[in-house]
Amino acid sequence: MGDTMDMQGKSVLITGASKGIGAAAARVFAAAGANVALVARNGDAVADIAGEIGPTAVAIPCDVSRYWEVEAAVEACHAAFGQLDVLINNAGVIEPITMLGAADPEAWGHAIDVNLKGVFNGMRAALPGMMVRGAGTILTVSSGAAHNALEGWSAYCASKAGVAMLTRCADLEARATGVRVMGLSPGTVATDMQREIKASGVNAVSQLDWSAHIPADWPAKALLWMCNADADAFIGQEISLREESIRRRVGLT
Repeated sequence: MGDTMDMQGKSVLITGASKGIGAAAARVFAAAGANVALVARNGDAVADIAGEIGPTAVAIPCDVSRYWEVEAAVEACHAAFGQLDVLINNAGVIEPITMLGAADPEAWGHAIDVNLKGVFNGMRAALPGMMVRGAGTILTVSSGAAHNALEGWSAYCASKAGVAMLTRCADLEARATGVRVMGLSPGTVATDMQREIKASGVNAVSQLDWSAHIPADWPAKALLWMCNADADAFIGQEISLREESIRRRVGLT
Protein backbone atom coordinates (compact mmCIF):
# COMPACT_ATOMS: atom_id res chain seq x y z
CA MET A 1 0.00 0.00 0.00
CA GLY A 2 2.95 2.29 0.66
CA ASP A 3 2.58 6.04 0.82
CA THR A 4 -0.83 6.03 -0.90
CA MET A 5 -2.29 5.50 2.59
CA ASP A 6 -0.93 8.76 3.96
CA MET A 7 -3.77 10.54 5.77
CA GLN A 8 -1.65 13.53 6.89
CA GLY A 9 -3.84 16.55 7.55
CA LYS A 10 -7.08 14.64 7.03
CA SER A 11 -9.69 14.52 9.78
CA VAL A 12 -11.72 11.42 10.58
CA LEU A 13 -14.74 11.07 12.87
CA ILE A 14 -15.38 7.53 14.12
CA THR A 15 -18.56 6.54 15.96
CA GLY A 16 -18.52 3.64 18.41
CA ALA A 17 -14.83 4.43 18.96
CA SER A 18 -14.61 3.21 22.57
CA LYS A 19 -13.87 -0.42 21.67
CA GLY A 20 -13.77 -3.06 18.95
CA ILE A 21 -13.52 -1.97 15.31
CA GLY A 22 -13.98 1.72 16.21
CA ALA A 23 -11.06 1.82 18.66
CA ALA A 24 -8.87 -0.15 16.23
CA ALA A 25 -9.79 2.26 13.42
CA ALA A 26 -8.87 5.27 15.58
CA ARG A 27 -5.39 3.82 16.13
CA VAL A 28 -4.91 2.78 12.48
CA PHE A 29 -5.99 6.16 11.08
CA ALA A 30 -3.88 8.05 13.64
CA ALA A 31 -0.87 5.94 12.69
CA ALA A 32 -1.48 6.94 9.05
CA GLY A 33 -1.25 10.61 10.07
CA ALA A 34 -4.93 11.50 10.41
CA ASN A 35 -6.55 13.68 13.04
CA VAL A 36 -9.18 11.50 14.71
CA ALA A 37 -12.36 12.43 16.56
CA LEU A 38 -13.44 9.50 18.76
CA VAL A 39 -17.18 9.46 19.37
CA ALA A 40 -18.96 7.12 21.80
CA ARG A 41 -21.34 7.09 24.74
CA ASN A 42 -18.53 5.93 27.03
CA GLY A 43 -16.68 9.23 27.48
CA ASP A 44 -14.01 7.74 29.77
CA ALA A 45 -13.10 5.01 27.29
CA VAL A 46 -12.71 7.37 24.33
CA ALA A 47 -10.77 9.83 26.50
CA ASP A 48 -8.33 7.04 27.41
CA ILE A 49 -7.79 6.05 23.76
CA ALA A 50 -7.46 9.69 22.66
CA GLY A 51 -4.91 10.24 25.43
CA GLU A 52 -2.95 7.22 24.24
CA ILE A 53 -2.97 8.49 20.62
CA GLY A 54 -1.96 12.02 21.61
CA PRO A 55 -2.64 15.57 20.38
CA THR A 56 -4.02 14.44 17.00
CA ALA A 57 -7.03 12.85 18.73
CA VAL A 58 -10.07 14.32 20.47
CA ALA A 59 -12.68 12.44 22.48
CA ILE A 60 -16.31 13.49 22.08
CA PRO A 61 -18.93 11.84 24.32
CA CYS A 62 -22.02 11.40 22.17
CA ASP A 63 -25.09 9.18 21.89
CA VAL A 64 -25.45 8.58 18.13
CA SER A 65 -29.19 7.92 18.54
CA ARG A 66 -29.67 11.65 19.32
CA TYR A 67 -29.30 13.85 16.25
CA TRP A 68 -28.36 17.07 18.07
CA GLU A 69 -25.52 15.28 19.87
CA VAL A 70 -24.18 13.96 16.56
CA GLU A 71 -24.44 17.40 14.96
CA ALA A 72 -22.54 18.85 17.94
CA ALA A 73 -19.87 16.13 17.55
CA VAL A 74 -19.36 17.05 13.88
CA GLU A 75 -19.13 20.73 14.88
CA ALA A 76 -16.58 19.83 17.58
CA CYS A 77 -14.52 17.98 14.95
CA HIS A 78 -14.59 21.07 12.73
CA ALA A 79 -13.58 23.26 15.68
CA ALA A 80 -10.66 20.98 16.57
CA PHE A 81 -9.33 20.17 13.10
CA GLY A 82 -10.84 22.69 10.65
CA GLN A 83 -12.91 20.21 8.66
CA LEU A 84 -14.26 16.67 8.44
CA ASP A 85 -12.83 14.50 5.65
CA VAL A 86 -13.99 11.02 6.64
CA LEU A 87 -17.02 9.85 8.62
CA ILE A 88 -16.97 6.24 9.80
CA ASN A 89 -20.41 5.06 10.90
CA ASN A 90 -19.35 2.19 13.12
CA ALA A 91 -21.51 2.42 16.26
CA GLY A 92 -23.85 -0.55 16.57
CA VAL A 93 -25.47 -2.85 19.11
CA ILE A 94 -26.45 -6.52 18.79
CA GLU A 95 -28.86 -6.57 21.73
CA PRO A 96 -31.69 -7.41 22.09
CA ILE A 97 -31.05 -10.97 20.93
CA THR A 98 -34.62 -12.22 21.27
CA MET A 99 -37.40 -13.97 19.43
CA LEU A 100 -39.77 -11.50 17.74
CA GLY A 101 -42.76 -12.82 19.64
CA ALA A 102 -41.05 -12.15 22.96
CA ALA A 103 -39.18 -8.94 22.11
CA ASP A 104 -39.34 -5.95 24.44
CA PRO A 105 -40.60 -3.13 22.15
CA GLU A 106 -38.47 -0.45 23.86
CA ALA A 107 -35.26 -2.49 23.60
CA TRP A 108 -36.03 -3.43 19.98
CA GLY A 109 -36.65 0.22 19.10
CA HIS A 110 -33.43 1.30 20.82
CA ALA A 111 -31.39 -0.99 18.54
CA ILE A 112 -33.00 0.73 15.52
CA ASP A 113 -32.23 4.14 17.06
CA VAL A 114 -28.52 3.29 17.42
CA ASN A 115 -27.88 1.08 14.39
CA LEU A 116 -30.04 2.75 11.74
CA LYS A 117 -30.97 6.23 12.93
CA GLY A 118 -27.43 6.64 14.29
CA VAL A 119 -26.05 6.18 10.78
CA PHE A 120 -28.63 8.57 9.33
CA ASN A 121 -27.71 11.10 12.03
CA GLY A 122 -24.03 10.90 11.08
CA MET A 123 -24.80 11.28 7.38
CA ARG A 124 -27.24 14.12 7.99
CA ALA A 125 -24.70 16.03 10.06
CA ALA A 126 -21.70 15.42 7.77
CA LEU A 127 -23.10 15.39 4.22
CA PRO A 128 -24.03 19.07 3.70
CA GLY A 129 -20.51 20.31 4.47
CA MET A 130 -18.87 17.58 2.38
CA MET A 131 -21.17 18.21 -0.58
CA VAL A 132 -20.49 21.96 -0.50
CA ARG A 133 -16.75 21.27 -0.39
CA GLY A 134 -17.04 18.63 -3.11
CA ALA A 135 -14.97 16.15 -1.16
CA GLY A 136 -15.26 13.64 1.64
CA THR A 137 -15.72 9.96 2.36
CA ILE A 138 -18.53 8.32 4.33
CA LEU A 139 -17.91 4.70 5.33
CA THR A 140 -20.48 2.53 7.05
CA VAL A 141 -19.75 -0.73 8.86
CA SER A 142 -22.35 -3.16 7.56
CA SER A 143 -22.86 -6.85 8.23
CA GLY A 144 -23.78 -10.10 6.54
CA ALA A 145 -26.89 -9.75 8.73
CA ALA A 146 -28.04 -7.01 6.33
CA HIS A 147 -28.70 -9.72 3.75
CA ASN A 148 -29.39 -12.87 5.78
CA ALA A 149 -32.18 -13.44 8.29
CA LEU A 150 -30.91 -14.87 11.57
CA GLU A 151 -32.96 -16.27 14.41
CA GLY A 152 -33.13 -13.91 17.40
CA TRP A 153 -31.49 -11.05 15.50
CA SER A 154 -34.52 -9.30 13.98
CA ALA A 155 -33.51 -5.85 15.27
CA TYR A 156 -29.91 -6.24 14.13
CA CYS A 157 -30.77 -7.75 10.73
CA ALA A 158 -33.49 -5.18 10.02
CA SER A 159 -31.34 -2.23 11.10
CA LYS A 160 -28.30 -3.40 9.11
CA ALA A 161 -30.49 -3.99 6.02
CA GLY A 162 -31.75 -0.42 6.45
CA VAL A 163 -28.17 0.86 6.75
CA ALA A 164 -27.15 -0.92 3.53
CA MET A 165 -29.96 0.88 1.68
CA LEU A 166 -29.18 4.19 3.42
CA THR A 167 -25.59 3.89 2.19
CA ARG A 168 -26.82 3.37 -1.38
CA CYS A 169 -29.19 6.36 -1.09
CA ALA A 170 -26.37 8.59 0.20
CA ASP A 171 -24.16 7.51 -2.72
CA LEU A 172 -26.97 8.21 -5.20
CA GLU A 173 -27.44 11.73 -3.86
CA ALA A 174 -23.83 12.71 -3.13
CA ARG A 175 -21.61 11.01 -5.71
CA ALA A 176 -22.00 13.76 -8.33
CA THR A 177 -20.66 16.32 -5.82
CA GLY A 178 -17.46 14.33 -5.26
CA VAL A 179 -18.42 12.64 -1.98
CA ARG A 180 -17.50 8.94 -1.75
CA VAL A 181 -19.92 6.64 0.13
CA MET A 182 -19.28 2.93 0.74
CA GLY A 183 -20.04 0.09 3.11
CA LEU A 184 -17.75 -2.51 4.65
CA SER A 185 -19.04 -5.93 5.66
CA PRO A 186 -16.24 -7.28 7.87
CA GLY A 187 -17.50 -10.78 8.60
CA THR A 188 -17.21 -11.94 12.20
CA VAL A 189 -14.70 -9.97 14.28
CA ALA A 190 -13.15 -10.80 17.65
CA THR A 191 -14.86 -8.06 19.72
CA ASP A 192 -17.19 -7.70 22.72
CA MET A 193 -20.15 -8.03 20.35
CA GLN A 194 -19.08 -11.60 19.55
CA ARG A 195 -18.87 -12.31 23.30
CA GLU A 196 -22.50 -11.18 23.65
CA ILE A 197 -23.47 -13.34 20.68
CA LYS A 198 -21.67 -16.39 22.11
CA ALA A 199 -23.30 -15.88 25.53
CA SER A 200 -26.76 -15.79 23.93
CA GLY A 201 -26.38 -19.31 22.51
CA VAL A 202 -28.88 -18.33 19.79
CA ASN A 203 -28.32 -19.26 16.08
CA ALA A 204 -25.23 -20.61 14.33
CA VAL A 205 -23.07 -17.51 14.83
CA SER A 206 -23.04 -18.11 18.60
CA GLN A 207 -21.59 -21.57 17.98
CA LEU A 208 -18.54 -20.34 16.03
CA ASP A 209 -15.16 -21.02 17.57
CA TRP A 210 -13.35 -17.84 18.71
CA SER A 211 -10.52 -18.64 16.26
CA ALA A 212 -12.99 -18.15 13.37
CA HIS A 213 -13.20 -14.40 14.06
CA ILE A 214 -10.78 -11.95 12.45
CA PRO A 215 -8.89 -9.39 14.59
CA ALA A 216 -10.42 -5.90 14.85
CA ASP A 217 -7.48 -4.25 13.13
CA TRP A 218 -8.34 -6.05 9.86
CA PRO A 219 -11.57 -4.10 9.25
CA ALA A 220 -9.77 -1.00 10.60
CA LYS A 221 -7.09 -1.39 7.90
CA ALA A 222 -9.80 -2.05 5.30
CA LEU A 223 -11.54 1.21 6.26
CA LEU A 224 -8.24 3.05 5.83
CA TRP A 225 -7.76 1.45 2.39
CA MET A 226 -11.30 2.51 1.42
CA CYS A 227 -10.24 6.17 1.81
CA ASN A 228 -7.69 5.66 -0.96
CA ALA A 229 -8.30 6.01 -4.73
CA ASP A 230 -7.54 2.28 -5.06
CA ALA A 231 -11.04 1.67 -3.64
CA ASP A 232 -12.83 4.07 -6.03
CA ALA A 233 -14.13 1.15 -8.09
CA PHE A 234 -16.26 0.19 -5.07
CA ILE A 235 -17.95 3.57 -4.46
CA GLY A 236 -21.64 3.06 -3.71
CA GLN A 237 -21.10 -0.62 -2.96
CA GLU A 238 -20.60 -2.86 0.03
CA ILE A 239 -17.15 -4.42 0.24
CA SER A 240 -16.94 -7.82 1.94
CA LEU A 241 -13.81 -8.62 3.92
CA ARG A 242 -14.72 -12.29 3.57
CA GLU A 243 -13.49 -12.08 -0.04
CA GLU A 244 -9.88 -13.17 -0.47
CA SER A 245 -9.35 -10.70 -3.33
CA ILE A 246 -10.32 -7.78 -1.06
CA ARG A 247 -8.07 -9.03 1.74
CA ARG A 248 -5.20 -9.14 -0.74
CA ARG A 249 -5.86 -5.59 -1.94
CA VAL A 250 -5.96 -4.32 1.64
CA GLY A 251 -2.74 -6.23 2.38
CA LEU A 252 -4.20 -8.60 4.97
CA THR A 253 -2.93 -11.91 3.60
